[in-house]
Amino acid sequence: MCGRFVLTADSNTIQQAFNLDSVPAAMQPRYNIAPTQPVAVITNEAPKTLTFYKWGLVPSWSKDATAGARMINARSESAAEKPSFRAAFRRRRCIIPSDGYYEWPEQDSTKTPIYFHREGRALFGMAGLWEIWQQPDGGELRTCSILTTDANGFAQQFHHRMPVILSPDDYNLWLSPKEEPLAVLQALMKPYPGDEFRAYPVSKAVNKPVNDYASLLEPVQPMQPLL
Repeated sequence: MCGRFVLTADSNTIQQAFNLDSVPAAMQPRYNIAPTQPVAVITNEAPKTLTFYKWGLVPSWSKDATAGARMINARSESAAEKPSFRAAFRRRRCIIPSDGYYEWPEQDSTKTPIYFHREGRALFGMAGLWEIWQQPDGGELRTCSILTTDANGFAQQFHHRMPVILSPDDYNLWLSPKEEPLAVLQALMKPYPGDEFRAYPVSKAVNKPVNDYASLLEPVQPMQPLL
């Protein structure tokens, strides 16, 4: 799964990486983005614009918004069939920019946070889904979820799942406003190449969502595989 992630790149870097027309100028680096918080998204409704949705998908038919806290991730293998995600998989897709994420593998009865990132901490785009929920006061709540897949050969040393990370060549397809064939979309739901990733343990201070500062990314000990 993906329960916390990072976005530290500046506005210009994000704009160039995703070929956007518009990015908020006052983007602040985030070192510990947590569920239910606002996250940067690029949707197939506005594929040239970066905006912010709440992390935790609330289906349009939900009776209330509390479901979102349980729907931060969607399994890519079944999202197209699950009632909570199938409409979004067909019609409301998004990319969630990031330059790293955390997992908590267990070793010797202790869960240690591990920070995963691409070589050079380069930006990447996680495949996501988004929805609109009508609030009781008539307003709209826009939410999103991150799709996950089997971990690649590198990441599976520490966790069996990872976010679906899209190749830049597939951004336009994933953000297509049309209902693309499910088989075409499903073909994008694959592990990102493991040889491009690095990982190391970080401080358990990342366990608390209130902690959001640069030193969270500092390594705390030499890397030790779990397998």
